[in-house]
Amino acid sequence: MKIAIVGAGFAGLSSAKILTGFGHDVTVFEKAPDVGGVWSCTRRYPGLTTQNDKGTYSLSDYPMPRSYPEWPTGEQVQRYLESYARQFRILDKVRTSTEVLSAEQREGGGWTVTTSEGVAEFDHLVVANGIFSDPFVPEFDGADKFRAAGGRYCHAAEFTELEDARDRDVVVIGYGKSSCDVAVAIDKVSRSTSVVARELLWKMPRRIGGALNYKYVMLTRLGEGLFRYAHLVGFEKFLHGPGKGVRNGMMASLQAQIVRQLKLAKLGLVPDGSLEDIARSTVSLATEGFYEGVADGSITVHRDTVITRLGVRGGRPVAELADGTEIPAEIIIAGTGFQQRVPFLSQQVRDRLVDERGNFELFRQILPHTVPDLTFCGYNSSFLSPLSAEVAALWIGVHLSGGIDLPGVAQRRVFVQQRLRWMDERTDGKHARGTNIIPFSLHNIDEMLSDLDAGIGRRRRFGEWLLPVDPGAYTRITRTLLARYAPRTAVSQPTTTPIGAG
Repeated sequence: MKIAIVGAGFAGLSSAKILTGFGHDVTVFEKAPDVGGVWSCTRRYPGLTTQNDKGTYSLSDYPMPRSYPEWPTGEQVQRYLESYARQFRILDKVRTSTEVLSAEQREGGGWTVTTSEGVAEFDHLVVANGIFSDPFVPEFDGADKFRAAGGRYCHAAEFTELEDARDRDVVVIGYGKSSCDVAVAIDKVSRSTSVVARELLWKMPRRIGGALNYKYVMLTRLGEGLFRYAHLVGFEKFLHGPGKGVRNGMMASLQAQIVRQLKLAKLGLVPDGSLEDIARSTVSLATEGFYEGVADGSITVHRDTVITRLGVRGGRPVAELADGTEIPAEIIIAGTGFQQRVPFLSQQVRDRLVDERGNFELFRQILPHTVPDLTFCGYNSSFLSPLSAEVAALWIGVHLSGGIDLPGVAQRRVFVQQRLRWMDERTDGKHARGTNIIPFSLHNIDEMLSDLDAGIGRRRRFGEWLLPVDPGAYTRITRTLLARYAPRTAVSQPTTTPIGAG
């Protein structure tokens, strides 16, 4: 098939590599000038690092360089992805600086794709533009006067130059990882740094008690099993049944340790609710230096409030909070998340992709019910997003080879709606329109692999209960499925360690 892939992040590049291995003719369209998706130089805010350690945040057959620090920077991740594309000979399949303007279904099947560079026809379309596609920036009264007075208001993904904050009064909206990362970075150069947080989130230190890497807590099957999944299997039945007291004790102990270690009570930053809430929609890693900045007074957190309007006082830009407080705000950076959009698809197609609440109705976060020749990759955002996207790409490859025995559309609809209702209840609606599966990364991977009649074996699965996931353990699955389904004429692909990524 001729396949168009929209997006050149982890999902788009792994799709290109895997689908090429299945014998398809692949073209990747990326509107940024480089590969990387959220790690592109065009979206890299100051202080950006991975939330995972480099061992778990990599593709299965291409580990990150040993020279990288444990939590790589945004620039290093982009270099890694570019090296991956070069190593597996897919870089020449990527059309950077090329935006997909529209993708229209053809009579008889396939798609006509119009880009900023021209028009081409394809047999299949893979949407891999990511769930962080369009920055969301709240609107405020007074924004025009604020900007006229010299104020700047933008999304974190649009604030890429640290020097722009030098000797300025900066306000950061939000309390997620991006907001705290930006606050710590700009605090080194700004006149003042304020964080306005509508809701405080529970955050996980990189090292619990200063010693235990958080990957041993959250990036294992046991850590995932502490949270109740849609259906319980194996040891999870004990954890949420007869052993619930043990499980509750573990969560309470971890919560107490986090409060002590980050000095949350002393700083007045203990979130409402319990540590259970840490997995409602995302798990935020504590930014090193953030709570130290709050403690020494260089970072001010305004908790449980919002900006109501922007204005000017004495000729200088300010932000007014809900309680009437005014804070100096020459620059306002919104760490307020993203909207999941597919603007290049017609409204008619988009309506067929979502339910009445606007949630994507995708079987396994991949397959629409009634739109042929279309799949999604990377719409299963998780702790292990690179591996999740890679397995989704394998699922697509096998599906296109006719190797998946799918339930009927009616059954798939029932399954997806049940799953979406469960996600709504569990996250209070904060599941990125059905695309964010945190913290159930491995559950999602297991379900996809079950469809593919593939897996890593009981022994390896057992090891993942106590040890962090090793993406390299999944490499042989790709080789097995390619051998089973790929035509003999497909180009073989090297499986080697990184060259030039460092």
